[in-house]
Amino acid sequence: MPLFTIDQTKCKRDGICVAECPSQIIVQKDKKSFPELMAGGDEYCINCGHCVAVCPHGAFILNSMPPAACEPLDQNLLPDAPSLKHLLQARRSIRTYQKKTVSRKIISELIEAAHYAPTASNKQQVHWIVFQDPDEVQRLAAMVIDFMKQTLSLAVDEAAADRYRRIIRVWDSGVDRIMRGAPHLVVAHSPSDTSFPEADCAHALAYLELYAFARGLGTCWAGYFTAASNAHGPLIHTLGLPAGHRCYGAVMLGYPRYKYKRIPAREEAKLHFR
Repeated sequence: MPLFTIDQTKCKRDGICVAECPSQIIVQKDKKSFPELMAGGDEYCINCGHCVAVCPHGAFILNSMPPAACEPLDQNLLPDAPSLKHLLQARRSIRTYQKKTVSRKIISELIEAAHYAPTASNKQQVHWIVFQDPDEVQRLAAMVIDFMKQTLSLAVDEAAADRYRRIIRVWDSGVDRIMRGAPHLVVAHSPSDTSFPEADCAHALAYLELYAFARGLGTCWAGYFTAASNAHGPLIHTLGLPAGHRCYGAVMLGYPRYKYKRIPAREEAKLHFR
């Protein structure tokens, strides 16, 4: 079966699919010819769907991606630049949560949005674990505290050691600075031998955080958990990641207890044009 077919009754031979193919495996002899696959091109296709998405005439049919599976783009639903900029500036990391859980339906919706984040060579190798039970999230936090206690004696950075001591001290007094009382934790993991797994997971988590904010939810990067997730035996066992996978990031998730009214100022961007 060929990699793609061209509906010659619709194709205008404008070369857009040729220009937009990331792997440059679609070729066109001249403006009178229809696009075709270069010799051996199947091997280099990353199945990104750009060819299908960019064709204004609906003439390109990628066999792994039937047209019915590709949702039409609705320009009316896209935010304008000021709206999107405002959303990006208004998002806050949330560290106080309501004692209210998020439905599995909404969490699945967040993951679906995050699944559209770019990945290196379109590998789509970001995997997810969602801890839904608030008690289980607290159990994970306790494991991170145990990890901190075990590594204190090995710390060479006194500032980091002092930070750990403070966190442990407030934990012992009943204050959670690991998970901040969030009801859920979303973990992103990936095979460590894929290209740029850290960036893939970070992109996906950023998409998730932004969409969560738009849905009235709050998130915060679970940095202490992430640091312990690949180094602390009990936590590694609890996560149970597939062989060869590592956790490359996690975010707390829940409904914010408070609403922010202003956008905090930022330092001037550290920008240098060349």
